[in-house]
Amino acid sequence: MTLGIILLNLGGPDSLQAVRPFLYNLFSDRQIIRLGPSFMQKPLAWLISTIRSKKTEQYYKLIGGKSPILDITKTQAKALEEALNENFPPPSPPPQGGRVREGVAEINFKVFIGMRYWSPFIEDIIPEIYGKGIRKVIALSLYPQYSVATSGSSISKLKEVLSDYQMETVYISSWHAHPLYIEALVDVIKKGIESFAVNAERRTENAEPEVHVLFSAHSLPQKIIDEGDPYADQTIETIEEITKRIPLKWHLSYQSKSGPVQWLEPSTEDKIKELAGEGVKNLLVVPISFISDHIETLYEIDILYKKLAESLGINLKRADSLNTHPTFIKALKEIVISELKKTGSKS
Repeated sequence: MTLGIILLNLGGPDSLQAVRPFLYNLFSDRQIIRLGPSFMQKPLAWLISTIRSKKTEQYYKLIGGKSPILDITKTQAKALEEALNENFPPPSPPPQGGRVREGVAEINFKVFIGMRYWSPFIEDIIPEIYGKGIRKVIALSLYPQYSVATSGSSISKLKEVLSDYQMETVYISSWHAHPLYIEALVDVIKKGIESFAVNAERRTENAEPEVHVLFSAHSLPQKIIDEGDPYADQTIETIEEITKRIPLKWHLSYQSKSGPVQWLEPSTEDKIKELAGEGVKNLLVVPISFISDHIETLYEIDILYKKLAESLGINLKRADSLNTHPTFIKALKEIVISELKKTGSKS
């Protein structure tokens, strides 16, 4: 049996020409932000994407002319597929006249990618999966902390598409406190903190530079949280699991807000200014809700916030994104295997 895994993610423009239509798709989603009454959502999304596209294109030019998220997600998918099939190898052909033994050896994993706002779109990948004869899929959201605006939106779209197909589907919508995910984060944070000591101009054996950690999560409209969305609470729970394993002087902020509504606070920009006023000199930014590099890490943190920090006398560095960190790939593998066991699949 071939079991399909579909990795659900945001997606990103793969060229400068794709920026405006990507933004249109993003702002058309009322689960992210409601632009007036429902009948005005798409017209307003068109207007906002048209106005913002030229400025946003400039940001993408600074990070290579496109989002790297698809390339990274492809690499994650390949690594996960290989890791899963190490434990669950494809079956060998049966002897002549014989039968393949049921059980572990009969499971073969094939990992696919379904993006919400740019290709490969969820609605395009499901026909491909079905055409390969796959009739069971595990949908794994690549957003660690659940929100209706991220995992919820992708899963809703997937369910809409699947309504036309006879496929058994299991949904994994949150894994914000998985031990291996936390372990991978602890590793990149430790390495990030160590990088300050390596580059410190004045360092003695007993005088390590004091480093504060700023967990920067993607912002959401406050209204979504007020309606019961668990995203902010799960973000705190992720941080609490990290601090059980490594002592930190930490802070939390939110980045990447857009649109004329109240967003989660404090913003990362405001928090950096506040920390500068408190005399913080070394700041490690950890993109806590992001598992892949994209414009929010490569432009907002590495360029925009770093420049702001330098102007305020702060030495700002960023912890590496998890991308294809070996422990992170192991986390994704364990999440899938655990779900298989819970749903009673042969494993």
